[in-house]
Amino acid sequence: MPLNVRSWNSAVPVAAVSLLLLTACAPAVSVDQAKDANNPACASMMVALPDALADAKRRTTSSQATAAWGDPSVVILRCGVTVPGPTTDKCVTVNGVDWVMKEGDDAWTLTTYGRDPATELLLSKNKVPSDTVLTEISAAASKIPASGGCLGLGDVPNPTQSPTPQPSAG
Repeated sequence: MPLNVRSWNSAVPVAAVSLLLLTACAPAVSVDQAKDANNPACASMMVALPDALADAKRRTTSSQATAAWGDPSVVILRCGVTVPGPTTDKCVTVNGVDWVMKEGDDAWTLTTYGRDPATELLLSKNKVPSDTVLTEISAAASKIPASGGCLGLGDVPNPTQSPTPQPSAG
């Protein structure tokens, strides 16, 4: 059935407007997928993530088990990163979730401690309040069960220390 000029004239503007609307959307944030991003435990956390952190709105990302907030991105999340082992890095507990903190030049890297799979957050320095972000993200991160937590130096026995002699009862 041949197209008549009338239907062609109405189809072209509709297609052009549709294409314009699709290209006007913000592009997805490119985030590398973590090694264990396919871990089913990530799914329960991902669906619990907030739509906004402070004033930063959540954006679409390019990889599974990732999230980003802000334009440009001020917070990046990846689930399925390598579970951290014992460390002397600073550890903070927020709403029952332990986070190991490492300061970089432009961002903080925070990784859940005692949860498998681990979740990593990159927070741009001075762009979003870290206490607000950790409070809001910790509720979602707690969906991954904890198997341990951060220990302070006082919690770990020192194997080089000799036991304190006890007086004998005699």
